[in-house]
Amino acid sequence: MRAIVGTSYGSADVLELRDVDRPEIGRDEVLVRIEAAGMDRGVWHLVTGLPYPIRLAGYGLRAPKNPVPGMDLAGIVEEVGAGVTRFAPGDAVFGIGRGTFAEYARAPESKLAARPVNLSAEQAAVVAVSGLPALQGLRDHGRVGAGQRVLVVGASGGVGTYAVQLARVFGAEVTAVCSTTKVEMVRSLGADHVVDYLREDFAAGGQRYDVILDIGGNATLSRLRRALTANGTLVIVGGETGGRWLGGADRQLRAIALSRFVGQRLTTFVSNENHRDMLALKELIEAGEVTPVIDRSYPLAEVPQALRYLEEGRARGKVVIEI
Repeated sequence: MRAIVGTSYGSADVLELRDVDRPEIGRDEVLVRIEAAGMDRGVWHLVTGLPYPIRLAGYGLRAPKNPVPGMDLAGIVEEVGAGVTRFAPGDAVFGIGRGTFAEYARAPESKLAARPVNLSAEQAAVVAVSGLPALQGLRDHGRVGAGQRVLVVGASGGVGTYAVQLARVFGAEVTAVCSTTKVEMVRSLGADHVVDYLREDFAAGGQRYDVILDIGGNATLSRLRRALTANGTLVIVGGETGGRWLGGADRQLRAIALSRFVGQRLTTFVSNENHRDMLALKELIEAGEVTPVIDRSYPLAEVPQALRYLEEGRARGKVVIEI
Protein backbone atom coordinates (compact mmCIF):
# COMPACT_ATOMS: atom_id res chain seq x y z
CA MET A 1 0.00 0.00 0.00
CA ARG A 2 1.01 3.64 -0.33
CA ALA A 3 1.76 5.48 2.89
CA ILE A 4 3.46 8.58 4.20
CA VAL A 5 6.55 7.49 6.14
CA GLY A 6 8.91 9.32 8.50
CA THR A 7 11.71 7.16 9.88
CA SER A 8 13.25 9.94 11.98
CA TYR A 9 11.99 12.91 14.00
CA GLY A 10 12.15 16.28 12.29
CA SER A 11 10.27 18.81 10.19
CA ALA A 12 7.82 17.98 7.43
CA ASP A 13 10.87 17.33 5.25
CA VAL A 14 11.41 13.91 6.88
CA LEU A 15 8.11 12.64 5.42
CA GLU A 16 7.93 10.85 2.09
CA LEU A 17 5.46 8.71 0.12
CA ARG A 18 6.47 5.04 0.02
CA ASP A 19 5.14 1.56 -0.70
CA VAL A 20 4.89 -0.44 2.54
CA ASP A 21 3.16 -3.59 3.77
CA ARG A 22 -0.42 -3.43 4.97
CA PRO A 23 -0.68 -3.45 8.77
CA GLU A 24 -1.70 -6.65 10.52
CA ILE A 25 -4.59 -6.38 12.96
CA GLY A 26 -5.05 -7.89 16.42
CA ARG A 27 -8.03 -9.67 17.92
CA ASP A 28 -9.88 -6.47 18.89
CA GLU A 29 -8.80 -4.37 15.92
CA VAL A 30 -10.24 -3.41 12.56
CA LEU A 31 -8.42 -2.93 9.26
CA VAL A 32 -9.85 0.16 7.56
CA ARG A 33 -9.44 1.12 3.91
CA ILE A 34 -8.83 4.82 4.40
CA GLU A 35 -10.84 7.29 2.33
CA ALA A 36 -9.74 10.41 4.21
CA ALA A 37 -7.64 11.29 7.25
CA GLY A 38 -7.68 14.37 9.45
CA MET A 39 -4.61 16.37 10.37
CA ASP A 40 -4.28 18.20 13.69
CA ARG A 41 -1.57 19.74 15.85
CA GLY A 42 -0.92 16.37 17.47
CA VAL A 43 0.45 15.11 14.15
CA TRP A 44 3.07 17.85 14.21
CA HIS A 45 4.12 16.83 17.74
CA LEU A 46 4.54 13.18 16.76
CA VAL A 47 6.43 13.97 13.55
CA THR A 48 8.85 16.32 15.29
CA GLY A 49 9.05 14.39 18.56
CA LEU A 50 8.49 17.62 20.48
CA PRO A 51 8.20 18.34 23.30
CA TYR A 52 10.60 15.61 24.43
CA PRO A 53 8.28 13.92 26.98
CA ILE A 54 6.30 12.63 23.96
CA ARG A 55 9.23 10.32 23.23
CA LEU A 56 9.24 9.07 26.84
CA ALA A 57 5.50 8.38 26.60
CA GLY A 58 6.17 5.44 24.32
CA TYR A 59 6.34 6.94 20.85
CA GLY A 60 10.06 6.22 20.47
CA LEU A 61 13.15 7.78 22.01
CA ARG A 62 15.35 8.28 18.93
CA ALA A 63 12.84 7.72 16.13
CA PRO A 64 9.08 7.14 15.82
CA LYS A 65 8.03 3.59 16.72
CA ASN A 66 5.27 3.93 14.16
CA PRO A 67 6.81 5.64 11.10
CA VAL A 68 3.40 6.27 9.48
CA PRO A 69 1.72 9.31 11.12
CA GLY A 70 -1.96 10.13 11.35
CA MET A 71 -4.79 9.31 13.79
CA ASP A 72 -8.13 10.71 12.54
CA LEU A 73 -9.79 8.54 9.90
CA ALA A 74 -12.85 7.78 7.82
CA GLY A 75 -13.09 4.74 5.61
CA ILE A 76 -14.52 1.30 4.90
CA VAL A 77 -13.95 -1.76 7.06
CA GLU A 78 -11.77 -4.22 5.15
CA GLU A 79 -11.17 -6.86 7.81
CA VAL A 80 -12.05 -7.44 11.46
CA GLY A 81 -10.27 -9.26 14.27
CA ALA A 82 -11.72 -12.38 15.86
CA GLY A 83 -12.96 -10.42 18.90
CA VAL A 84 -14.69 -7.61 17.00
CA THR A 85 -18.50 -7.57 17.30
CA ARG A 86 -19.62 -4.06 16.28
CA PHE A 87 -18.33 -3.99 12.70
CA ALA A 88 -18.19 -6.13 9.58
CA PRO A 89 -16.38 -5.76 6.22
CA GLY A 90 -18.05 -3.08 4.12
CA ASP A 91 -19.15 -0.86 7.02
CA ALA A 92 -18.45 2.87 6.68
CA VAL A 93 -16.72 4.08 9.88
CA PHE A 94 -14.94 7.06 11.41
CA GLY A 95 -12.72 7.40 14.43
CA ILE A 96 -9.13 7.07 15.60
CA GLY A 97 -6.55 4.66 14.27
CA ARG A 98 -2.82 4.24 13.95
CA GLY A 99 -0.90 5.37 10.88
CA THR A 100 -3.88 6.79 8.97
CA PHE A 101 -1.86 8.67 6.34
CA ALA A 102 -1.98 5.52 4.26
CA GLU A 103 -4.31 3.49 2.09
CA TYR A 104 -5.00 1.11 5.00
CA ALA A 105 -4.73 1.52 8.77
CA ARG A 106 -5.52 -0.47 11.89
CA ALA A 107 -7.83 0.83 14.59
CA PRO A 108 -9.18 -0.52 17.89
CA GLU A 109 -12.86 -1.40 17.70
CA SER A 110 -13.38 0.79 20.79
CA LYS A 111 -12.23 3.91 18.93
CA LEU A 112 -14.54 3.60 15.91
CA ALA A 113 -18.19 4.32 15.21
CA ALA A 114 -20.52 4.10 12.21
CA ARG A 115 -20.09 7.15 10.01
CA PRO A 116 -22.75 9.88 10.40
CA VAL A 117 -25.19 9.49 7.52
CA ASN A 118 -25.04 13.18 6.62
CA LEU A 119 -21.24 13.46 6.35
CA SER A 120 -18.85 12.80 3.50
CA ALA A 121 -15.71 10.79 4.21
CA GLU A 122 -13.69 14.02 4.28
CA GLN A 123 -15.99 15.58 6.88
CA ALA A 124 -16.14 12.44 9.03
CA ALA A 125 -12.35 12.15 8.99
CA VAL A 126 -11.90 15.34 11.02
CA VAL A 127 -14.35 14.61 13.86
CA ALA A 128 -12.79 12.32 16.44
CA VAL A 129 -9.41 13.74 17.46
CA SER A 130 -10.74 17.29 17.86
CA GLY A 131 -14.39 16.66 18.66
CA LEU A 132 -13.74 14.39 21.64
CA PRO A 133 -11.64 16.87 23.67
CA ALA A 134 -14.15 19.64 22.90
CA LEU A 135 -17.03 17.47 24.13
CA GLN A 136 -15.26 16.15 27.22
CA GLY A 137 -13.69 19.49 28.08
CA LEU A 138 -17.06 21.25 28.19
CA ARG A 139 -19.34 18.48 29.42
CA ASP A 140 -17.17 16.49 31.85
CA HIS A 141 -14.53 18.93 33.05
CA GLY A 142 -16.18 22.33 32.54
CA ARG A 143 -19.61 20.99 33.53
CA VAL A 144 -21.21 23.55 31.25
CA GLY A 145 -24.95 24.11 31.72
CA ALA A 146 -27.72 26.27 30.36
CA GLY A 147 -27.35 29.98 30.98
CA GLN A 148 -23.66 29.90 31.82
CA ARG A 149 -21.19 32.26 30.19
CA VAL A 150 -18.46 30.32 28.39
CA LEU A 151 -15.26 31.68 26.86
CA VAL A 152 -13.50 29.62 24.19
CA VAL A 153 -9.90 30.74 23.67
CA GLY A 154 -8.56 29.44 20.36
CA ALA A 155 -12.01 29.15 18.83
CA SER A 156 -10.97 28.92 15.18
CA GLY A 157 -8.87 25.75 15.38
CA GLY A 158 -9.82 22.10 15.22
CA VAL A 159 -10.96 21.72 18.83
CA GLY A 160 -12.22 25.29 19.05
CA THR A 161 -14.68 25.05 16.16
CA TYR A 162 -16.31 22.05 17.83
CA ALA A 163 -16.23 23.71 21.26
CA VAL A 164 -18.14 26.81 20.08
CA GLN A 165 -20.90 24.65 18.62
CA LEU A 166 -21.07 22.26 21.58
CA ALA A 167 -21.23 25.07 24.14
CA ARG A 168 -24.27 26.39 22.28
CA VAL A 169 -25.79 22.90 22.31
CA PHE A 170 -25.39 22.88 26.11
CA GLY A 171 -27.29 26.16 26.33
CA ALA A 172 -24.40 28.48 27.19
CA GLU A 173 -23.79 32.07 26.11
CA VAL A 174 -20.60 31.71 24.08
CA THR A 175 -17.78 34.20 23.63
CA ALA A 176 -15.10 33.07 21.19
CA VAL A 177 -11.52 34.36 20.87
CA CYS A 178 -9.75 34.28 17.51
CA SER A 179 -7.75 36.46 15.08
CA THR A 180 -9.16 39.09 12.72
CA THR A 181 -9.33 36.95 9.58
CA LYS A 182 -11.31 34.23 11.35
CA VAL A 183 -13.94 36.34 13.11
CA GLU A 184 -16.73 35.81 10.58
CA MET A 185 -16.15 32.07 10.37
CA VAL A 186 -16.31 31.72 14.16
CA ARG A 187 -19.43 33.87 14.34
CA SER A 188 -21.09 31.62 11.76
CA LEU A 189 -20.64 28.67 14.15
CA GLY A 190 -23.05 30.28 16.60
CA ALA A 191 -20.82 32.32 18.91
CA ASP A 192 -22.81 35.05 20.64
CA HIS A 193 -19.75 37.30 20.89
CA VAL A 194 -16.36 37.19 19.16
CA VAL A 195 -13.19 38.77 20.54
CA ASP A 196 -10.43 39.58 18.05
CA TYR A 197 -7.32 39.07 20.15
CA LEU A 198 -5.28 41.27 17.82
CA ARG A 199 -7.45 44.24 18.79
CA GLU A 200 -8.62 43.59 22.34
CA ASP A 201 -7.75 41.59 25.45
CA PHE A 202 -10.46 39.19 26.61
CA ALA A 203 -9.30 39.68 30.21
CA ALA A 204 -9.16 43.50 30.16
CA GLY A 205 -12.87 44.30 30.28
CA GLY A 206 -15.39 43.77 33.02
CA GLN A 207 -16.88 40.57 31.60
CA ARG A 208 -16.41 37.43 33.69
CA TYR A 209 -17.05 33.86 32.60
CA ASP A 210 -18.33 30.80 34.42
CA VAL A 211 -16.20 28.48 32.29
CA ILE A 212 -13.12 29.14 30.16
CA LEU A 213 -11.96 26.47 27.71
CA ASP A 214 -8.40 27.43 26.80
CA ILE A 215 -7.16 25.86 23.58
CA GLY A 216 -4.89 28.72 22.46
CA GLY A 217 -2.15 27.57 24.77
CA ASN A 218 -0.20 30.74 25.58
CA ALA A 219 -2.34 32.95 27.84
CA THR A 220 -0.91 33.27 31.34
CA LEU A 221 -2.81 31.82 34.28
CA SER A 222 -3.19 35.30 35.79
CA ARG A 223 -4.92 36.60 32.64
CA LEU A 224 -7.21 33.59 32.45
CA ARG A 225 -8.12 33.87 36.14
CA ARG A 226 -8.93 37.56 35.75
CA ALA A 227 -11.58 36.62 33.21
CA LEU A 228 -13.14 33.95 35.46
CA THR A 229 -15.87 34.46 38.02
CA ALA A 230 -14.82 33.99 41.65
CA ASN A 231 -15.88 30.34 41.57
CA GLY A 232 -15.51 29.73 37.83
CA THR A 233 -13.79 26.83 36.08
CA LEU A 234 -10.77 26.98 33.79
CA VAL A 235 -10.19 23.94 31.57
CA ILE A 236 -6.85 23.91 29.78
CA VAL A 237 -7.00 21.65 26.72
CA GLY A 238 -3.39 22.01 25.62
CA GLY A 239 -0.26 24.09 25.62
CA GLU A 240 1.65 25.49 22.66
CA THR A 241 4.43 27.67 24.02
CA GLY A 242 7.07 26.05 21.80
CA GLY A 243 9.34 24.77 24.56
CA ARG A 244 11.25 21.61 23.72
CA TRP A 245 10.94 20.11 27.18
CA LEU A 246 7.39 20.93 28.33
CA GLY A 247 5.81 22.77 25.40
CA GLY A 248 3.35 24.55 27.67
CA ALA A 249 2.55 21.61 29.96
CA ASP A 250 4.19 23.50 32.83
CA ARG A 251 1.24 25.91 32.75
CA GLN A 252 -1.16 23.00 33.18
CA LEU A 253 0.83 21.64 36.12
CA ARG A 254 0.87 25.06 37.79
CA ALA A 255 -2.88 25.39 37.28
CA ILE A 256 -3.57 22.10 39.04
CA ALA A 257 -1.29 23.04 41.95
CA LEU A 258 -2.80 26.53 42.31
CA SER A 259 -6.36 25.22 42.18
CA ARG A 260 -5.99 23.83 45.71
CA PHE A 261 -5.54 27.31 47.17
CA VAL A 262 -8.08 29.45 45.29
CA GLY A 263 -11.85 29.53 44.92
CA GLN A 264 -11.64 29.00 41.18
CA ARG A 265 -11.37 25.51 39.74
CA LEU A 266 -8.32 25.20 37.47
CA THR A 267 -7.97 21.90 35.66
CA THR A 268 -6.73 20.04 32.61
CA PHE A 269 -7.26 16.59 31.13
CA VAL A 270 -6.24 14.06 28.50
CA SER A 271 -8.96 13.18 26.01
CA ASN A 272 -10.56 9.76 26.49
CA GLU A 273 -10.89 8.11 23.09
CA ASN A 274 -13.98 5.93 23.47
CA HIS A 275 -16.89 4.52 21.46
CA ARG A 276 -19.60 6.01 23.70
CA ASP A 277 -18.52 9.60 23.09
CA MET A 278 -18.00 8.88 19.39
CA LEU A 279 -21.69 7.95 19.29
CA ALA A 280 -22.59 11.14 21.18
CA LEU A 281 -20.82 13.23 18.52
CA LYS A 282 -22.45 11.18 15.76
CA GLU A 283 -25.92 11.89 17.15
CA LEU A 284 -25.26 15.63 17.42
CA ILE A 285 -23.90 15.73 13.88
CA GLU A 286 -26.85 13.80 12.44
CA ALA A 287 -29.22 16.14 14.31
CA GLY A 288 -27.58 19.09 12.55
CA GLU A 289 -26.32 20.66 15.79
CA VAL A 290 -22.61 20.18 15.08
CA THR A 291 -20.86 20.44 11.72
CA PRO A 292 -17.15 19.76 11.00
CA VAL A 293 -15.20 22.74 9.68
CA ILE A 294 -12.60 22.01 6.98
CA ASP A 295 -10.12 24.60 5.80
CA ARG A 296 -8.18 22.74 3.09
CA SER A 297 -7.83 19.30 1.54
CA TYR A 298 -4.59 17.75 0.31
CA PRO A 299 -3.86 14.49 -1.55
CA LEU A 300 -1.83 11.85 0.29
CA ALA A 301 1.39 12.76 -1.52
CA GLU A 302 1.15 16.34 -0.23
CA VAL A 303 1.06 15.56 3.50
CA PRO A 304 4.35 17.48 4.02
CA GLN A 305 2.80 20.61 2.48
CA ALA A 306 -0.31 20.15 4.62
CA LEU A 307 1.80 19.88 7.78
CA ARG A 308 3.69 23.07 6.89
CA TYR A 309 0.39 24.89 6.38
CA LEU A 310 -0.90 23.67 9.74
CA GLU A 311 2.30 24.77 11.45
CA GLU A 312 1.83 28.31 10.15
CA GLY A 313 -1.26 28.61 12.36
CA ARG A 314 -3.55 29.97 9.66
CA ALA A 315 -5.93 27.02 9.37
CA ARG A 316 -9.61 27.61 10.05
CA GLY A 317 -10.90 24.40 11.54
CA LYS A 318 -9.29 21.23 10.26
CA VAL A 319 -7.03 20.11 7.43
CA VAL A 320 -7.98 16.86 5.68
CA ILE A 321 -5.94 14.37 3.66
CA GLU A 322 -7.74 12.65 0.79
CA ILE A 323 -6.54 9.10 0.12
